[in-house]
Amino acid sequence: MENFKLPSPITKLNSEFLKQKGISLCLKRDDLIHQEISGNKWRKLKFNIGAAKEQDLKTVLTFGGAYSNHIAATAAAGNQLGIKTIGIIRGKEGFKNETLKLARSNGMHLKFVSRQDYKLKTERSFIENLKKEFGSFYLIPEGGANELGVKGCEEILDEQSRDFDYVICSAGTGTTASGICRSLKIQKMLVFPALKGASFILDEMRQYCNSENIGKLDLQLDYHFGGYGKVKPELIEFYKQFKTEYNVELDLVYTSKMMYGLFDLISKDYFKSSSKILAIHTGGVQGNKGFLG
Repeated sequence: MENFKLPSPITKLNSEFLKQKGISLCLKRDDLIHQEISGNKWRKLKFNIGAAKEQDLKTVLTFGGAYSNHIAATAAAGNQLGIKTIGIIRGKEGFKNETLKLARSNGMHLKFVSRQDYKLKTERSFIENLKKEFGSFYLIPEGGANELGVKGCEEILDEQSRDFDYVICSAGTGTTASGICRSLKIQKMLVFPALKGASFILDEMRQYCNSENIGKLDLQLDYHFGGYGKVKPELIEFYKQFKTEYNVELDLVYTSKMMYGLFDLISKDYFKSSSKILAIHTGGVQGNKGFLG
């Protein structure tokens, strides 16, 4: 793969607010790994694509919603590697946005299915019907949520990232959070789901993480802004202010919600003074155009 920047850099955020609270806050810029295959998306694809190659499968099929950064990244990776990609999209045929436009431009074939059918995505009969339609393929679960995806996300906390009291990440399927959780040493971890009612993420993480590390985790469920792919005016205003003050663009589906929640907790003195915090920027900013116009 070309034009990858690893390890991803760490940027310290400086402001009068953080100084007053005595908080040292850094961003691990996984959004800068690659222009199109950025952040946790590449982490989750890395070993899965390697497995597809080992099995000599020329097609990768995966699942996602209409705003899925995973869909866009899989398409871009397939385009670079000469692998055919198929995206099974939850939603109505013909729906268009920047994320799906990008996936199509990278050669991904999109198949739209109803929400009811989408719930069957792990059923054997559903997968067999897809094989009858498309032929043999390597299946990557929604969001790259499998052991290989978690393995890739373990690499986020590399040696330069371990001198922190807290690690902060957003969550959709919990795959990225699981990889980070498995890598924790003395740090505590806060996870901000982008979905409403996402307490299930803790159960998902228990599949991959030991009880000791799960005990270091705090799941923050109050910053979803209505649910996955939904935003509110105050979130967009925060996104704009953050970009102006820190010269960093967040994505509105995941990291804006995470950072909004983090700054709210800092303002409420959740963290003691002198705490060192590392927040993970997982990329996905290409989808912002669909929200900002």
